[in-house]
Parts: sequence; structure tokens; C-alpha cells
Amino acid sequence: MSDLSRYSRQVVLREVGVNGQQLLRDSSVLVIGLGGLGCAASLYLAGAGIGRLVLADRDRVDRSNLQRQILYSQGDVGRAKTEAAAERLAGFNREVEIEIHEGRLDEDRLATMLRGVDLALDCTDNFPTRFAINGACVRARKPLVSGAAIRFEGQLAVFDARRADSPCYACLFPDAGEAAERCEEAGILGPVVGSVGNLQALAAIKLLLGLADEAGTLHLWDALNMDWKRWRVPRDPGCPVCGLHDD
Repeated sequence: MSDLSRYSRQVVLREVGVNGQQLLRDSSVLVIGLGGLGCAASLYLAGAGIGRLVLADRDRVDRSNLQRQILYSQGDVGRAKTEAAAERLAGFNREVEIEIHEGRLDEDRLATMLRGVDLALDCTDNFPTRFAINGACVRARKPLVSGAAIRFEGQLAVFDARRADSPCYACLFPDAGEAAERCEEAGILGPVVGSVGNLQALAAIKLLLGLADEAGTLHLWDALNMDWKRWRVPRDPGCPVCGLHDD
């Protein structure tokens, strides 16, 4: 067990305690996408003492990222995001083991990464990648924490393929061909995407600790008006993704 003084403010929580902290230390989390969502989420996961973080991204740091992607500094422009993020997180908490995967993620690569983790965070910004991650998580029976943000709007959902009653991402968005708006055209305020990333980290920690069950609940946030809405997402028995993997 690592030095508990670092984590004393969360260990004192009865929902965490020494046993819960050890559980986090023994856990592995895959973070796919190291933009605004993934930067915030991975930083708080490292801060919480997750034992192993697996980071995946294919992009390099651009000057326009610095407004919201808090792991990077001016000197990181041009570097691989995986490399810059790993360096920052290692300096933040040396107790966390960090593994990086740069480049495009195909089905085999996703399957390999998922085999070694307890859950995955989808912090990407396009539908084809989101559908690929969802399908891989369903096949691997691994929980998926999905986040998205655009303009002043945020979205969070947890899908748990270990549960027969849990929907998957394709139950919520069945049209894989739908075009997604991107920050380059629509815009995004930094604290909005950071807040959603922080909530992804929170959802992941709660899953690992066996706390409040959020599987199948969609949270929508209007940050401009500070308004939250939530819906239960039913599982689609005819879903072409999770419907094919019923026991």
C-alpha cells in the first residue's frame, strides 16, 4: 500500500476508506482520447491513485488545444499527446503506472487494450471512433464511461456490458452514419469540456468502488443556464451491437 497521506482526504470518506483506496490502487483504466475530456479525466484519475492508466491518442499537441487541454503547455506544441500527457501525469503522481498507445486504434488493438483494464473512458470527439469503442467494450464485457461536450453543452453516460439490463452506446445512438459537430466549427468553452471530463473520472471511480449505479442513465448539461437533465436509456433488444452478445 502506498503512502496514505497523499490520499487522506478521500480515505477519510467512509465510502472509500483504506480498503477502497487499495482497490483503486489495484485498478486499471483505459482513457481513449487526450483532448479536453481526456486531459481532465486522466488528471483526476491519477490524483485519486488509480494504479494503472492506459492512454490512447493519435494526435499531436496543437496551439489551439492549450485553451482547454490542461495537461499541455506551450512547450508541448508539436509533441505526441500521449507522450506529453504521460510525462505530465508521471510528474503529478509517480505512483501511477502509465502505458501509452499512439496511432490509430483498430478492432484488434482495442481488444488487446481492454483485456488488461477494468473499464474504459471514451473521451473522443467523433462517432466512428465512439462506435468502435462501444463495440469493443460490449465484446469484452467492460464498462464504458462516455463523455461529450460542444459549445456550452455536456453529455455523460455509463454503459455496463456486464449487466444484462444495461444499454450500450448504440442503443442511444443507433445511426452510426450520423455526422458529429466538431469543436473547430461549433466552438467549446474550456471549463465545459473540463467539467464533463471530471465527471467521467468521478463515474469511473464510483464504478471501481461499487458505489451509486449510473449504468443506462444519460446526463445532459446546459452550462450556459446551469441546467441538468437526466433520462434512463432503455436497452434496445434489437440493437445490432449489444443485442448480438446476449448470453
